[in-house]
Amino acid sequence: MNCVDLHNFLHLYLDSELDHADATRVEDHLHACPNCAAAYERVRALSAAIKRDVRQYGAPRTLRDRLRRDIGERPRRSLRDLRYLARGWNPIALAASLLLTVAVSSTVTSSYLGASAEDRIVEDVVSSHVRSLMADHLTDVASSDQHTVKPWFTGKVDASPPAVDLASAGFPLIGGRLDYVDQRPCAVLVYRHDKHIINVMVWANKAGDPTSSESYARQGYNLERFSADDLSFWAVSDLNRPELNDFVARLKTEASTADTQS
Repeated sequence: MNCVDLHNFLHLYLDSELDHADATRVEDHLHACPNCAAAYERVRALSAAIKRDVRQYGAPRTLRDRLRRDIGERPRRSLRDLRYLARGWNPIALAASLLLTVAVSSTVTSSYLGASAEDRIVEDVVSSHVRSLMADHLTDVASSDQHTVKPWFTGKVDASPPAVDLASAGFPLIGGRLDYVDQRPCAVLVYRHDKHIINVMVWANKAGDPTSSESYARQGYNLERFSADDLSFWAVSDLNRPELNDFVARLKTEASTADTQS
């Protein structure tokens, strides 16, 4: 199974709709391909969030009354047919459930699709950070040496990140990894400050990418977005805002110095 096949099977696998043979093929590919594994985790996290966060509503009394009235006005034969088709289902509850399902599905879909591209990237960055802390996948290459970390990304992503070590300022580089953010592979530089992890996602700017600096806060994490030398950077951590700002300022300075020297 290749990555294209995996994309076609992903939602079926998530909903347990594959037979054993195809499910095994999907699992084998997920274990072997970090990009597809990251994409699967994003889809799984979105599905779990929808199930967890979407409110459930009962049908309002006026709707129930109207359904009773409309059903009561149908010919007797239609009611018999409905009972035959439903086979024990309550027609009123069935109709109300269908209407509610359509309404909720439309609300969820509109809410997700209506979110800005920037909001979706923020959610992707936070999800990537959380995954790295929960699973044993914080780094693919563990090193504080930029001459080890930076070349490791060559040929794997579209950008070579400035893997500078900031240990002298209290932010040692501990390695890097590949991840999948905003529907593209990206390089991730991993730093530590005391017991806090800082993930820095890096990719090449493309048309339409914002170039301004911006701060965000989501789910207890602080984020900083900035651009430098045709690269987009997203730093995320549970550090407080002043400490994260200090880290970002030092990263900008050292990265620019490293590029000038190279």
